Amino acid sequence: MNIIVSSSKESLAEEFAYMLKEMSDTGEKIHVALSGGSTPKVIFDYIAEELGEEIFWDNINFYWGDERCVPPTDSESNYKMTVDHLLSKIDMPEENIFRVLGENDPEEEAIRYSEVLESELPIVNGIPQFDLVMLGMGDDGHTVSIFPYNIELWDSKENCVVAVHPDSGQKRVTITGKIVNNAKAVAFLVTGANKADKVKEIVMLEGDYANYPASLVKPSSEELTWYLDQDSAKNLEFTSED
Repeated sequence: MNIIVSSSKESLAEEFAYMLKEMSDTGEKIHVALSGGSTPKVIFDYIAEELGEEIFWDNINFYWGDERCVPPTDSESNYKMTVDHLLSKIDMPEENIFRVLGENDPEEEAIRYSEVLESELPIVNGIPQFDLVMLGMGDDGHTVSIFPYNIELWDSKENCVVAVHPDSGQKRVTITGKIVNNAKAVAFLVTGANKADKVKEIVMLEGDYANYPASLVKPSSEELTWYLDQDSAKNLEFTSED
């Protein structure tokens, strides 16, 4: 695994944004699974403001690693967050955007989105393959919408499943472990001191790390990068690269 520690959310956003630009510069079509959360907001804002006209958006297809089962206009929608902070500010072809239809029946949508991945992504190792999967991590060690209490969903044979948030009971459609670990590259984007304990446990293989879904992220490509800010990395023996 690679670990990049930045001095702030903003410098982390810059690191990730230029990595995405390099991928688009190859001229090949790339397939990217986006994540929700506060850190991607900062990243999307940076991309829109600094690189919105420099990235070849025709070359990128966007998907979502997980989505709350709400309409696309709902404030909790990951899709809406991406529209507000990125898609509304760039010139990306509409046909390159493959959103999870959170307003649909969750079980039916998990099946439909699984089929979207099967039809749109290259099939490698018998599994749809993303070029890049963006991941966040909750302070409970969850990633995508697979939580410690339902960690068995990680090993589902399906591409996508319905998960339920342990506190709110909200349903979500999420990709599973086989999709994450089949990606060419996976990027964890983690900020905040509240994540520091889990980051250390997972990176250093300490404590209860095996109970956290984020510890199961082990792409077969071995291309796993943790993008951390100083706060989330404070328990590791690293200093800023900026």
